[in-house]
Amino acid sequence: QVQLVESGGGLVQAGGSLRLSCAASGRTFSSYAMGWFRQAPGKQREFVAAISRSGDSTYYADSVKGRFTISRDNAKNTVYLQMNSLKPEDTAVYYCATTIRNNYLSVARMYDYWGQGTQVTVSS
Repeated sequence: QVQLVESGGGLVQAGGSLRLSCAASGRTFSSYAMGWFRQAPGKQREFVAAISRSGDSTYYADSVKGRFTISRDNAKNTVYLQMNSLKPEDTAVYYCATTIRNNYLSVARMYDYWGQGTQVTVSS
């Protein structure tokens, strides 16, 4: 049974920072790519960032490029999302997900397992 547990969400003022974590269990972490997605009220889930199995390759949505950084620690079975210069439009529930694939990582349906999500609220 694969489990993904996100943490680190909260309320922050615009311009602030948050670091999300996603702890994985139930599979060999280093064998799977990881991604972060988000969903705001009334909107579809959208891609935020992804990282390859080894961590050598990272991918970002244009809306977060230069502000967010995805990383992983395979020894700790954890993937992180460092979010800087946050904007009110970043407000959403953030989900981490895992996939056996190592391509098309911006596509939600390519992911096999999802966490329960963590709320990020950015006030103006």
